[in-house]
Amino acid sequence: MRRELESIEIPGEHEAREHTWTVLESALAERQPVERRSSMLRPAIVVAVVVAALAAVLSPPGRAVLDEIREAVGVERAQPALFSLPAPGRLLVASDAGIWVVQADGSKRLLGEYREASWSPFGRFVVAATANELAALEPDGAVRWTLARAGVRFPRWAGMETDTRIAYVDRTGIRVVAGDATGDKLLVPGARGPIAWRPGTGFRLAYADPRGRVVLIDAESGSVLWRSNPDGRIVDLEWSSDGRRVVALRARARDDVAVYTARGALYTGFRTPRGTVNAAATRPGSHARAVAVHSDGRSQLLMPNVPGSALSGPGSLEDLTWSPDEHWLLVGWPGADQWVFVRADGGRVRAVSNISEQFRSRSFPRVEGWCCVP
Repeated sequence: MRRELESIEIPGEHEAREHTWTVLESALAERQPVERRSSMLRPAIVVAVVVAALAAVLSPPGRAVLDEIREAVGVERAQPALFSLPAPGRLLVASDAGIWVVQADGSKRLLGEYREASWSPFGRFVVAATANELAALEPDGAVRWTLARAGVRFPRWAGMETDTRIAYVDRTGIRVVAGDATGDKLLVPGARGPIAWRPGTGFRLAYADPRGRVVLIDAESGSVLWRSNPDGRIVDLEWSSDGRRVVALRARARDDVAVYTARGALYTGFRTPRGTVNAAATRPGSHARAVAVHSDGRSQLLMPNVPGSALSGPGSLEDLTWSPDEHWLLVGWPGADQWVFVRADGGRVRAVSNISEQFRSRSFPRVEGWCCVP
């Protein structure tokens, strides 16, 4: 269909093209020869001249092409910096420089050169990991304790105010330690994750095994409560806030999102007619999911109760994170170097540019969590 559309002659297109090249030829003919300063600079100058001329003389069909070019760089009129968050709470962000805490007013603090992190219950502490260390931190960066382990990944903190556990993966498998650094033990030898604590009472941990099954285990006794059927490699796990659904994002040629009940039954599956699911996030206080789908070099954001695409454009959309008050969804757009905040009803979009520069990162920063409602 795309080739058929491209073959359609737009009214006025031919005349606009002829007029454009006439102007360009005239401009180039009148241009006086100058000394060549750099062979690498000349292509940039030519491109600039062409773009300027095109912008000045193109007809409406031509301007549509320029609009498409602008679309490739993200949301227009984006803020140049993160001046504030659109909702209460604090962000936890991972960049090449380390882990950052971002306050609601936009102020940022670098906690240290950690590569992964997550919030503790109620957002009072942060658990962070380097390649060979697990650490519990204050949100201001003060270190509470550290634990040396090889190849630490997926640090996750769960529990109530007076009784907490941290699950993580190292070279031996999935391990669990108390929030005060006591009682560290190997829970599932050889398992590589990802992992996700089930919200609610008790310490029950879901993880993905090497066969592509979701497994729920009691972290205190070590007993397996259920296993799903194998169905491809799992790249992410997330529970609904009420602990009644667990969402598994699977990596395959045509990705899908599988949803299981708290007892391990397959509740439903989501498969796009065409494309790859890059990310999915369950809205707090519900079982509704936002999904970012990528196909043919473009992505679209599908949100609950929002007809059509809430956001779409070239490149990939990823790293979906709901605000604690359920009203905003943060979407990462690496190709545009933007964060896009989308209202839950799809009626409003707020974008921020220069994200990598703000977090001193060559690669696009990753949001580790948005916590918590004061």
